[in-house]
Amino acid sequence: MAGRRRNTPDNPSATGPGELPAESLLPADYELADLYGAFAAHGRDEEDMDDAAVLVPPIQLPPETELAAAALAVPLIDHALKLARWTAPHRPVDELGDLVEADREPAARLLGLAPAEGEVTEDAVVEAMRAWSLACDLDLVEIGTTAKGEHVAIPGPDLEPAEEGDPETVLELWLTAAGIVRELAAEADSLALEAEEEEEDEAAAEARLGEVEESRQEASELLDEALQVLYETTAFADPGQETVPLGVLAALLVVPEGEEPDEELLGDITDLMVTLDPMLADLAELGLLEHRPIDPELFEEEEEEGAAESGEPLDEAESARFGLVRLTPLGQYGVRQWLLEDGYDAPLIGDLAQGDAEALLRGISETANVLPERELQVWLSGREPLAAARELLEAARGTDQQSPVRRLLCVQALEELGADAQPAAQDVVDDPELGGAVRGWLRVQGVELPAPERSMVLWTTIDTFAAQLLTSEGEAEVLQELISSLPVTDNPASYFGELWRVDHTYTAEVLEAVGELHLDRTVAKEARKAAFKARSQKK
Repeated sequence: MAGRRRNTPDNPSATGPGELPAESLLPADYELADLYGAFAAHGRDEEDMDDAAVLVPPIQLPPETELAAAALAVPLIDHALKLARWTAPHRPVDELGDLVEADREPAARLLGLAPAEGEVTEDAVVEAMRAWSLACDLDLVEIGTTAKGEHVAIPGPDLEPAEEGDPETVLELWLTAAGIVRELAAEADSLALEAEEEEEDEAAAEARLGEVEESRQEASELLDEALQVLYETTAFADPGQETVPLGVLAALLVVPEGEEPDEELLGDITDLMVTLDPMLADLAELGLLEHRPIDPELFEEEEEEGAAESGEPLDEAESARFGLVRLTPLGQYGVRQWLLEDGYDAPLIGDLAQGDAEALLRGISETANVLPERELQVWLSGREPLAAARELLEAARGTDQQSPVRRLLCVQALEELGADAQPAAQDVVDDPELGGAVRGWLRVQGVELPAPERSMVLWTTIDTFAAQLLTSEGEAEVLQELISSLPVTDNPASYFGELWRVDHTYTAEVLEAVGELHLDRTVAKEARKAAFKARSQKK
Protein backbone atom coordinates (compact mmCIF):
# COMPACT_ATOMS: atom_id res chain seq x y z
CA MET A 1 0.00 0.00 0.00
CA ALA A 2 1.18 3.52 -0.63
CA GLY A 3 2.56 5.31 2.39
CA ARG A 4 0.16 7.80 3.89
CA ARG A 5 0.66 11.51 3.54
CA ARG A 6 -2.40 12.56 5.50
CA ASN A 7 -2.73 14.97 8.40
CA THR A 8 -4.51 13.41 11.34
CA PRO A 9 -6.47 15.46 13.89
CA ASP A 10 -6.20 14.02 17.37
CA ASN A 11 -9.93 14.13 17.92
CA PRO A 12 -12.13 14.96 14.97
CA SER A 13 -15.17 15.34 17.18
CA ALA A 14 -13.51 18.08 19.17
CA THR A 15 -13.60 20.83 16.57
CA GLY A 16 -14.82 24.08 18.05
CA PRO A 17 -18.19 25.58 17.24
CA GLY A 18 -18.48 27.98 14.36
CA GLU A 19 -21.09 29.14 11.91
CA LEU A 20 -20.36 29.01 8.20
CA PRO A 21 -22.66 30.33 5.48
CA ALA A 22 -24.86 27.66 3.95
CA GLU A 23 -24.35 27.16 0.22
CA SER A 24 -26.03 23.77 -0.15
CA LEU A 25 -26.68 20.61 1.81
CA LEU A 26 -23.31 19.05 1.14
CA PRO A 27 -21.00 18.18 4.06
CA ALA A 28 -19.00 21.36 3.55
CA ASP A 29 -21.94 23.27 5.01
CA TYR A 30 -21.99 21.37 8.29
CA GLU A 31 -19.66 21.43 11.20
CA LEU A 32 -17.47 18.34 11.19
CA ALA A 33 -18.54 17.79 14.79
CA ASP A 34 -22.18 17.61 13.65
CA LEU A 35 -21.48 14.99 11.02
CA TYR A 36 -19.28 13.10 13.43
CA GLY A 37 -21.26 13.58 16.62
CA ALA A 38 -24.40 11.87 15.36
CA PHE A 39 -22.51 8.62 15.78
CA ALA A 40 -20.55 7.14 18.69
CA ALA A 41 -17.12 8.72 19.03
CA HIS A 42 -14.28 7.16 17.15
CA GLY A 43 -11.72 9.69 18.40
CA ARG A 44 -8.43 8.38 19.58
CA ASP A 45 -6.51 9.56 22.60
CA GLU A 46 -3.33 11.45 21.90
CA GLU A 47 -1.21 8.63 23.29
CA ASP A 48 -2.90 6.25 20.85
CA MET A 49 -2.03 8.54 17.96
CA ASP A 50 1.67 9.03 18.69
CA ASP A 51 3.65 8.31 15.55
CA ALA A 52 0.41 7.33 13.79
CA ALA A 53 1.99 8.00 10.41
CA VAL A 54 4.54 5.25 11.07
CA LEU A 55 3.05 2.82 13.57
CA VAL A 56 0.15 0.52 12.76
CA PRO A 57 -2.02 -0.38 15.77
CA PRO A 58 -2.67 -4.02 16.58
CA ILE A 59 -6.02 -5.53 15.69
CA GLN A 60 -7.92 -8.64 16.66
CA LEU A 61 -9.11 -10.93 13.87
CA PRO A 62 -11.62 -13.78 13.97
CA PRO A 63 -10.33 -17.32 13.30
CA GLU A 64 -9.38 -18.00 9.69
CA THR A 65 -12.31 -20.41 9.38
CA GLU A 66 -14.71 -17.52 10.06
CA LEU A 67 -12.88 -15.23 7.65
CA ALA A 68 -12.98 -17.92 4.95
CA ALA A 69 -16.72 -18.41 5.50
CA ALA A 70 -17.23 -14.66 5.11
CA ALA A 71 -15.20 -14.70 1.88
CA LEU A 72 -17.26 -17.56 0.45
CA ALA A 73 -20.43 -15.62 1.27
CA VAL A 74 -19.36 -12.73 -1.00
CA PRO A 75 -21.68 -13.02 -4.05
CA LEU A 76 -18.95 -12.31 -6.60
CA ILE A 77 -16.71 -15.03 -5.11
CA ASP A 78 -19.63 -17.45 -4.93
CA HIS A 79 -20.50 -16.76 -8.57
CA ALA A 80 -16.90 -17.30 -9.69
CA LEU A 81 -16.82 -20.68 -7.94
CA LYS A 82 -20.13 -21.77 -9.45
CA LEU A 83 -19.02 -20.87 -12.96
CA ALA A 84 -15.72 -22.68 -12.45
CA ARG A 85 -17.59 -25.83 -11.41
CA TRP A 86 -19.91 -25.36 -14.39
CA THR A 87 -16.97 -25.78 -16.76
CA ALA A 88 -16.43 -29.41 -15.72
CA PRO A 89 -15.35 -31.48 -17.48
CA HIS A 90 -14.72 -28.71 -20.04
CA ARG A 91 -16.59 -25.89 -21.72
CA PRO A 92 -15.91 -24.08 -25.01
CA VAL A 93 -14.61 -20.52 -24.87
CA ASP A 94 -13.57 -18.03 -27.52
CA GLU A 95 -10.01 -17.14 -28.44
CA LEU A 96 -9.90 -14.58 -25.61
CA GLY A 97 -10.99 -17.11 -22.99
CA ASP A 98 -14.48 -15.63 -22.62
CA LEU A 99 -17.65 -17.67 -22.61
CA VAL A 100 -19.05 -18.21 -26.07
CA GLU A 101 -22.20 -16.31 -26.93
CA ALA A 102 -24.42 -19.37 -26.55
CA ASP A 103 -23.29 -19.91 -22.94
CA ARG A 104 -23.67 -16.36 -21.62
CA GLU A 105 -27.39 -16.36 -20.94
CA PRO A 106 -27.26 -19.88 -19.40
CA ALA A 107 -24.46 -18.64 -17.15
CA ALA A 108 -26.65 -15.75 -15.95
CA ARG A 109 -29.49 -18.21 -15.22
CA LEU A 110 -27.10 -20.52 -13.37
CA LEU A 111 -26.08 -17.71 -11.04
CA GLY A 112 -29.66 -16.67 -10.33
CA LEU A 113 -29.19 -13.39 -12.13
CA ALA A 114 -32.02 -14.20 -14.49
CA PRO A 115 -35.16 -16.38 -14.29
CA ALA A 116 -34.92 -20.02 -15.31
CA GLU A 117 -37.15 -19.21 -18.26
CA GLY A 118 -37.86 -16.01 -20.09
CA GLU A 119 -35.81 -13.03 -21.11
CA VAL A 120 -32.30 -12.46 -19.80
CA THR A 121 -31.37 -8.82 -19.41
CA GLU A 122 -28.15 -7.35 -20.68
CA ASP A 123 -27.22 -6.36 -17.10
CA ALA A 124 -27.53 -10.00 -16.00
CA VAL A 125 -25.21 -11.12 -18.77
CA VAL A 126 -22.69 -8.39 -17.94
CA GLU A 127 -22.72 -9.48 -14.29
CA ALA A 128 -22.21 -13.11 -15.27
CA MET A 129 -19.28 -12.14 -17.47
CA ARG A 130 -17.75 -10.19 -14.57
CA ALA A 131 -17.91 -13.33 -12.46
CA TRP A 132 -16.38 -15.35 -15.30
CA SER A 133 -13.56 -12.86 -15.69
CA LEU A 134 -12.85 -13.10 -11.97
CA ALA A 135 -12.85 -16.90 -12.11
CA CYS A 136 -10.24 -16.70 -14.85
CA ASP A 137 -8.16 -14.11 -12.98
CA LEU A 138 -8.17 -16.33 -9.89
CA ASP A 139 -7.21 -19.41 -11.92
CA LEU A 140 -10.37 -21.15 -10.79
CA VAL A 141 -10.65 -22.05 -14.46
CA GLU A 142 -7.82 -22.80 -16.83
CA ILE A 143 -7.92 -22.07 -20.55
CA GLY A 144 -6.42 -24.52 -23.01
CA THR A 145 -6.67 -25.83 -26.55
CA THR A 146 -7.82 -29.27 -27.65
CA ALA A 147 -6.07 -31.41 -30.27
CA LYS A 148 -8.60 -30.06 -32.75
CA GLY A 149 -7.60 -26.48 -31.95
CA GLU A 150 -10.74 -25.68 -29.98
CA HIS A 151 -10.45 -23.30 -27.04
CA VAL A 152 -11.85 -24.78 -23.82
CA ALA A 153 -11.99 -24.00 -20.10
CA ILE A 154 -11.57 -26.58 -17.35
CA PRO A 155 -11.70 -26.29 -13.55
CA GLY A 156 -8.46 -25.11 -11.93
CA PRO A 157 -6.66 -26.98 -9.12
CA ASP A 158 -7.81 -24.54 -6.43
CA LEU A 159 -11.50 -25.06 -7.14
CA GLU A 160 -12.03 -28.18 -5.08
CA PRO A 161 -10.24 -27.00 -1.90
CA ALA A 162 -12.03 -23.67 -2.20
CA GLU A 163 -15.41 -25.40 -2.48
CA GLU A 164 -14.52 -27.45 0.58
CA GLY A 165 -13.79 -24.25 2.48
CA ASP A 166 -10.05 -24.70 3.00
CA PRO A 167 -9.21 -21.42 4.82
CA GLU A 168 -5.78 -20.94 3.28
CA THR A 169 -7.04 -21.46 -0.27
CA VAL A 170 -10.18 -19.38 0.18
CA LEU A 171 -8.42 -16.43 1.80
CA GLU A 172 -5.68 -16.43 -0.83
CA LEU A 173 -8.32 -16.36 -3.57
CA TRP A 174 -10.27 -13.63 -1.82
CA LEU A 175 -7.18 -11.52 -1.24
CA THR A 176 -6.25 -11.77 -4.92
CA ALA A 177 -9.79 -10.77 -5.88
CA ALA A 178 -9.75 -7.86 -3.45
CA GLY A 179 -6.45 -6.68 -4.92
CA ILE A 180 -7.92 -6.76 -8.41
CA VAL A 181 -11.02 -4.80 -7.36
CA ARG A 182 -8.89 -2.34 -5.39
CA GLU A 183 -6.81 -1.65 -8.49
CA LEU A 184 -9.86 -1.33 -10.73
CA ALA A 185 -11.56 1.02 -8.24
CA ALA A 186 -8.62 3.40 -8.46
CA GLU A 187 -8.48 3.11 -12.26
CA ALA A 188 -12.16 3.95 -12.54
CA ASP A 189 -11.48 7.30 -10.90
CA SER A 190 -8.66 8.19 -13.28
CA LEU A 191 -9.10 10.13 -16.48
CA ALA A 192 -10.35 8.32 -19.56
CA LEU A 193 -7.69 7.96 -22.21
CA GLU A 194 -9.45 9.38 -25.23
CA ALA A 195 -8.10 11.68 -27.90
CA GLU A 196 -10.16 14.83 -28.12
CA GLU A 197 -9.67 14.95 -31.86
CA GLU A 198 -8.72 12.38 -34.44
CA GLU A 199 -5.74 14.44 -35.54
CA GLU A 200 -4.27 14.66 -32.04
CA ASP A 201 -0.52 14.40 -32.56
CA GLU A 202 1.81 11.93 -30.88
CA ALA A 203 3.12 14.45 -28.34
CA ALA A 204 -0.40 15.34 -27.24
CA ALA A 205 -1.33 11.67 -26.95
CA GLU A 206 1.77 11.00 -24.85
CA ALA A 207 0.95 13.95 -22.59
CA ARG A 208 -2.59 12.64 -22.14
CA LEU A 209 -1.24 9.20 -21.29
CA GLY A 210 0.99 10.75 -18.63
CA GLU A 211 -1.97 12.64 -17.23
CA VAL A 212 -4.00 9.46 -16.99
CA GLU A 213 -1.17 7.58 -15.28
CA GLU A 214 -0.69 10.39 -12.77
CA SER A 215 -4.41 10.47 -12.05
CA ARG A 216 -4.46 6.69 -11.58
CA GLN A 217 -1.53 6.87 -9.17
CA GLU A 218 -3.14 9.64 -7.14
CA ALA A 219 -6.42 7.71 -6.91
CA SER A 220 -4.57 4.58 -5.83
CA GLU A 221 -2.66 6.44 -3.11
CA LEU A 222 -5.83 8.12 -1.91
CA LEU A 223 -7.66 4.81 -1.63
CA ASP A 224 -4.73 3.23 0.20
CA GLU A 225 -4.61 6.14 2.65
CA ALA A 226 -8.34 5.87 3.27
CA LEU A 227 -8.06 2.14 3.93
CA GLN A 228 -5.22 2.69 6.40
CA VAL A 229 -7.23 5.35 8.24
CA LEU A 230 -10.20 2.96 8.43
CA TYR A 231 -7.87 0.24 9.69
CA GLU A 232 -6.63 2.50 12.48
CA THR A 233 -10.04 3.85 13.49
CA THR A 234 -11.39 0.30 13.60
CA ALA A 235 -8.50 -0.81 15.79
CA PHE A 236 -9.19 1.94 18.34
CA ALA A 237 -13.00 1.83 18.20
CA ASP A 238 -15.06 0.19 20.90
CA PRO A 239 -16.86 -2.99 19.78
CA GLY A 240 -19.90 -2.08 17.72
CA GLN A 241 -18.67 1.46 17.09
CA GLU A 242 -16.52 0.84 14.01
CA THR A 243 -18.76 2.67 11.53
CA VAL A 244 -17.23 5.93 10.33
CA PRO A 245 -19.16 8.77 8.66
CA LEU A 246 -17.66 9.42 5.25
CA GLY A 247 -17.15 13.08 6.17
CA VAL A 248 -15.02 12.06 9.13
CA LEU A 249 -12.93 9.75 6.98
CA ALA A 250 -12.34 12.56 4.49
CA ALA A 251 -11.50 15.00 7.29
CA LEU A 252 -8.94 12.62 8.74
CA LEU A 253 -7.25 12.66 5.35
CA VAL A 254 -7.13 16.41 4.76
CA VAL A 255 -7.45 18.40 8.01
CA PRO A 256 -4.03 19.26 9.49
CA GLU A 257 -3.44 17.94 12.98
CA GLY A 258 -4.83 20.14 15.71
CA GLU A 259 -6.62 22.49 13.31
CA GLU A 260 -10.29 23.22 12.79
CA PRO A 261 -11.52 23.00 9.18
CA ASP A 262 -12.12 26.38 7.56
CA GLU A 263 -14.39 26.94 4.57
CA GLU A 264 -11.74 25.86 2.10
CA LEU A 265 -10.97 22.66 3.99
CA LEU A 266 -14.67 21.87 4.37
CA GLY A 267 -14.95 22.16 0.61
CA ASP A 268 -11.98 19.82 0.22
CA ILE A 269 -13.69 17.35 2.55
CA THR A 270 -16.79 17.36 0.36
CA ASP A 271 -14.76 16.88 -2.82
CA LEU A 272 -12.87 14.01 -1.25
CA MET A 273 -16.07 12.36 -0.08
CA VAL A 274 -17.45 12.47 -3.60
CA THR A 275 -14.21 10.96 -4.94
CA LEU A 276 -14.02 8.17 -2.36
CA ASP A 277 -17.68 7.20 -2.45
CA PRO A 278 -17.68 5.12 -5.69
CA MET A 279 -14.29 3.56 -4.91
CA LEU A 280 -15.54 2.38 -1.52
CA ALA A 281 -18.67 1.01 -3.18
CA ASP A 282 -16.49 -1.18 -5.42
CA LEU A 283 -14.62 -2.58 -2.42
CA ALA A 284 -17.89 -3.25 -0.62
CA GLU A 285 -18.74 -5.75 -3.37
CA LEU A 286 -15.91 -7.96 -2.14
CA GLY A 287 -17.03 -7.78 1.49
CA LEU A 288 -14.04 -5.64 2.40
CA LEU A 289 -16.33 -2.83 3.52
CA GLU A 290 -19.87 -2.14 4.57
CA HIS A 291 -20.73 1.04 2.73
CA ARG A 292 -23.73 3.34 2.62
CA PRO A 293 -23.24 5.71 -0.30
CA ILE A 294 -23.90 9.43 -0.29
CA ASP A 295 -27.59 10.12 -0.90
CA PRO A 296 -27.67 11.47 -4.49
CA GLU A 297 -30.63 13.68 -3.60
CA LEU A 298 -28.28 15.81 -1.53
CA PHE A 299 -26.91 17.22 -4.77
CA GLU A 300 -30.37 18.11 -6.00
CA GLU A 301 -31.90 19.72 -2.94
CA GLU A 302 -32.06 23.48 -2.92
CA GLU A 303 -30.80 25.67 -0.10
CA GLU A 304 -33.24 25.62 2.77
CA GLU A 305 -33.40 26.39 6.46
CA GLY A 306 -32.05 23.44 8.40
CA ALA A 307 -29.25 22.06 10.51
CA ALA A 308 -26.64 23.81 8.40
CA GLU A 309 -27.97 27.26 9.34
CA SER A 310 -29.51 26.68 12.73
CA GLY A 311 -26.45 25.03 14.18
CA GLU A 312 -28.57 22.17 15.48
CA PRO A 313 -26.71 18.86 15.49
CA LEU A 314 -27.68 16.32 12.87
CA ASP A 315 -29.50 13.24 14.03
CA GLU A 316 -28.14 9.84 13.04
CA ALA A 317 -30.52 9.36 10.12
CA GLU A 318 -29.69 12.74 8.57
CA SER A 319 -25.96 12.30 9.09
CA ALA A 320 -26.11 8.88 7.44
CA ARG A 321 -27.23 10.53 4.20
CA PHE A 322 -23.68 11.83 3.81
CA GLY A 323 -22.34 8.30 3.61
CA LEU A 324 -21.07 5.70 6.06
CA VAL A 325 -18.29 3.16 5.87
CA ARG A 326 -17.17 0.30 8.07
CA LEU A 327 -14.15 -1.94 7.58
CA THR A 328 -15.30 -5.53 8.06
CA PRO A 329 -13.16 -8.19 9.79
CA LEU A 330 -12.50 -9.56 6.30
CA GLY A 331 -11.45 -6.07 5.28
CA GLN A 332 -9.15 -5.80 8.29
CA TYR A 333 -7.56 -9.07 7.24
CA GLY A 334 -7.05 -7.79 3.69
CA VAL A 335 -5.63 -4.40 4.62
CA ARG A 336 -3.30 -6.04 7.15
CA GLN A 337 -1.96 -8.40 4.48
CA TRP A 338 -1.29 -5.46 2.17
CA LEU A 339 0.46 -3.58 4.98
CA LEU A 340 2.65 -6.60 5.73
CA GLU A 341 3.52 -6.94 2.05
CA ASP A 342 4.67 -3.31 2.08
CA GLY A 343 6.93 -3.88 5.06
CA TYR A 344 4.77 -2.42 7.81
CA ASP A 345 4.72 -4.02 11.23
CA ALA A 346 1.02 -4.80 11.59
CA PRO A 347 0.66 -6.85 14.78
CA LEU A 348 -2.30 -8.82 16.04
CA ILE A 349 -3.65 -8.42 19.54
CA GLY A 350 -2.32 -11.30 21.58
CA ASP A 351 0.99 -11.59 19.72
CA LEU A 352 2.79 -10.59 22.92
CA ALA A 353 0.63 -12.76 25.18
CA GLN A 354 1.89 -16.14 24.05
CA GLY A 355 4.71 -16.61 26.56
CA ASP A 356 5.17 -16.29 30.32
CA ALA A 357 4.65 -13.16 32.40
CA GLU A 358 8.21 -11.97 31.90
CA ALA A 359 7.88 -12.17 28.11
CA LEU A 360 4.50 -10.43 28.31
CA LEU A 361 5.65 -7.45 30.38
CA ARG A 362 8.92 -7.05 28.51
CA GLY A 363 7.18 -7.32 25.16
CA ILE A 364 4.60 -4.66 26.00
CA SER A 365 7.12 -2.28 27.55
CA GLU A 366 9.51 -2.54 24.61
CA THR A 367 6.95 -2.40 21.78
CA ALA A 368 5.75 0.90 20.35
CA ASN A 369 2.56 -0.18 18.53
CA VAL A 370 0.78 -2.10 21.27
CA LEU A 371 -2.47 -1.84 23.22
CA PRO A 372 -1.29 -2.86 26.70
CA GLU A 373 -4.71 -3.40 28.23
CA ARG A 374 -5.77 -5.75 25.46
CA GLU A 375 -2.54 -7.77 25.64
CA LEU A 376 -2.93 -8.13 29.40
CA GLN A 377 -6.53 -9.27 28.98
CA VAL A 378 -5.55 -11.92 26.45
CA TRP A 379 -2.75 -13.20 28.69
CA LEU A 380 -4.96 -13.32 31.78
CA SER A 381 -7.80 -15.07 30.00
CA GLY A 382 -8.09 -18.65 31.24
CA ARG A 383 -5.34 -18.30 33.85
CA GLU A 384 -5.84 -18.95 37.55
CA PRO A 385 -5.90 -15.42 39.07
CA LEU A 386 -3.68 -15.94 42.11
CA ALA A 387 -1.00 -17.85 40.21
CA ALA A 388 -1.10 -15.27 37.42
CA ALA A 389 -0.70 -12.42 39.92
CA ARG A 390 2.34 -14.05 41.54
CA GLU A 391 3.96 -14.67 38.16
CA LEU A 392 3.37 -11.07 37.10
CA LEU A 393 4.75 -9.62 40.33
CA GLU A 394 7.90 -11.68 39.99
CA ALA A 395 8.32 -10.52 36.38
CA ALA A 396 7.90 -6.88 37.45
CA ARG A 397 11.10 -6.87 39.50
CA GLY A 398 14.31 -5.31 38.23
CA THR A 399 16.27 -2.08 37.86
CA ASP A 400 16.78 -2.08 34.09
CA GLN A 401 15.60 0.74 31.80
CA GLN A 402 12.08 -0.67 31.29
CA SER A 403 11.45 -1.94 34.82
CA PRO A 404 9.24 1.02 35.90
CA VAL A 405 6.93 0.30 32.96
CA ARG A 406 6.75 -3.39 33.88
CA ARG A 407 5.64 -2.47 37.39
CA LEU A 408 3.04 -0.09 35.99
CA LEU A 409 1.74 -2.86 33.73
CA CYS A 410 1.73 -5.30 36.62
CA VAL A 411 -0.56 -3.03 38.63
CA GLN A 412 -2.86 -2.71 35.60
CA ALA A 413 -3.01 -6.50 35.46
CA LEU A 414 -3.84 -6.65 39.19
CA GLU A 415 -6.72 -4.28 38.49
CA GLU A 416 -8.00 -6.71 35.87
CA LEU A 417 -7.72 -9.62 38.29
CA GLY A 418 -9.41 -7.86 41.19
CA ALA A 419 -9.76 -9.25 44.70
CA ASP A 420 -8.48 -12.71 43.73
CA ALA A 421 -4.99 -11.22 43.39
CA GLN A 422 -4.89 -9.69 46.88
CA PRO A 423 -2.99 -12.53 48.61
CA ALA A 424 -0.16 -12.29 46.06
CA ALA A 425 0.04 -8.52 46.51
CA GLN A 426 0.03 -8.76 50.30
CA ASP A 427 3.01 -11.13 50.14
CA VAL A 428 5.18 -8.34 48.66
CA VAL A 429 4.01 -5.26 50.55
CA ASP A 430 7.45 -4.95 52.16
CA ASP A 431 9.42 -5.65 49.00
CA PRO A 432 11.59 -2.58 48.24
CA GLU A 433 10.74 -2.64 44.49
CA LEU A 434 7.12 -3.84 44.52
CA GLY A 435 5.84 -2.76 47.92
CA GLY A 436 4.94 0.81 47.10
CA ALA A 437 3.05 -0.06 43.92
CA VAL A 438 1.01 -2.91 45.42
CA ARG A 439 0.23 -0.89 48.56
CA GLY A 440 -1.50 1.73 46.45
CA TRP A 441 -3.52 -0.94 44.68
CA LEU A 442 -4.44 -2.72 47.91
CA ARG A 443 -5.65 0.53 49.48
CA VAL A 444 -7.98 1.01 46.52
CA GLN A 445 -9.20 -2.53 47.17
CA GLY A 446 -10.07 -1.50 50.74
CA VAL A 447 -7.18 -3.30 52.45
CA GLU A 448 -5.77 -1.49 55.50
CA LEU A 449 -1.99 -1.50 55.79
CA PRO A 450 0.54 0.08 58.14
CA ALA A 451 2.39 3.08 56.78
CA PRO A 452 5.42 2.16 54.64
CA GLU A 453 8.94 3.22 55.44
CA ARG A 454 10.02 6.62 54.15
CA SER A 455 12.62 5.05 51.83
CA MET A 456 9.89 3.00 50.11
CA VAL A 457 7.71 6.08 49.62
CA LEU A 458 10.54 8.04 48.01
CA TRP A 459 11.67 5.15 45.79
CA THR A 460 8.09 4.51 44.62
CA THR A 461 7.66 8.21 43.85
CA ILE A 462 10.63 8.10 41.49
CA ASP A 463 9.56 4.76 40.02
CA THR A 464 5.99 5.90 39.36
CA PHE A 465 7.15 9.14 37.79
CA ALA A 466 9.69 7.27 35.66
CA ALA A 467 6.98 4.97 34.33
CA GLN A 468 4.96 8.01 33.25
CA LEU A 469 7.98 9.57 31.60
CA LEU A 470 8.50 6.39 29.59
CA THR A 471 4.86 5.81 28.63
CA SER A 472 3.64 9.38 28.09
CA GLU A 473 6.57 10.18 25.80
CA GLY A 474 7.10 13.49 27.54
CA GLU A 475 3.56 14.86 27.19
CA ALA A 476 3.63 17.99 29.33
CA GLU A 477 -0.01 17.85 30.48
CA VAL A 478 0.26 14.30 31.76
CA LEU A 479 3.51 15.01 33.54
CA GLN A 480 2.36 18.31 35.03
CA GLU A 481 -0.67 16.60 36.53
CA LEU A 482 1.62 14.09 38.21
CA ILE A 483 4.03 16.82 39.30
CA SER A 484 1.23 18.78 40.95
CA SER A 485 0.53 15.80 43.20
CA LEU A 486 4.09 15.68 44.57
CA PRO A 487 4.01 16.14 48.37
CA VAL A 488 6.32 19.15 48.31
CA THR A 489 6.19 21.01 51.64
CA ASP A 490 6.97 24.61 52.44
CA ASN A 491 10.60 23.56 52.38
CA PRO A 492 11.16 22.05 48.90
CA ALA A 493 14.92 21.97 49.45
CA SER A 494 14.38 19.42 52.21
CA TYR A 495 12.06 17.26 50.08
CA PHE A 496 14.32 17.22 47.05
CA GLY A 497 17.29 16.77 49.35
CA GLU A 498 15.78 13.36 50.12
CA LEU A 499 14.75 12.52 46.56
CA TRP A 500 18.14 13.03 44.90
CA ARG A 501 19.66 10.40 47.19
CA VAL A 502 17.19 7.70 46.05
CA ASP A 503 19.06 4.84 44.39
CA HIS A 504 16.96 4.47 41.24
CA THR A 505 17.85 4.26 37.56
CA TYR A 506 15.76 7.36 36.74
CA THR A 507 16.27 9.62 39.76
CA ALA A 508 18.10 12.34 37.83
CA GLU A 509 15.71 12.22 34.86
CA VAL A 510 12.65 12.52 37.11
CA LEU A 511 14.10 15.49 38.98
CA GLU A 512 15.01 17.19 35.70
CA ALA A 513 11.44 16.78 34.47
CA VAL A 514 10.09 18.30 37.70
CA GLY A 515 12.53 21.17 37.36
CA GLU A 516 11.42 21.82 33.80
CA LEU A 517 7.65 21.55 34.27
CA HIS A 518 6.77 22.57 37.82
CA LEU A 519 4.83 25.84 37.81
CA ASP A 520 6.30 27.05 41.12
CA ARG A 521 9.65 28.64 40.33
CA THR A 522 11.08 27.91 43.77
CA VAL A 523 10.14 24.26 43.58
CA ALA A 524 11.43 23.99 40.01
CA LYS A 525 14.77 25.54 40.99
CA GLU A 526 15.25 23.11 43.89
CA ALA A 527 14.36 20.18 41.64
CA ARG A 528 17.00 21.24 39.10
CA LYS A 529 19.61 21.55 41.83
CA ALA A 530 18.67 18.09 43.10
CA ALA A 531 18.92 16.66 39.57
CA PHE A 532 22.47 18.03 39.30
CA LYS A 533 23.40 16.37 42.58
CA ALA A 534 21.83 13.07 41.47
CA ARG A 535 23.87 13.08 38.27
CA SER A 536 27.02 13.98 40.17
CA GLN A 537 26.35 11.08 42.52
CA LYS A 538 26.17 8.65 39.57
CA LYS A 539 29.61 9.75 38.45
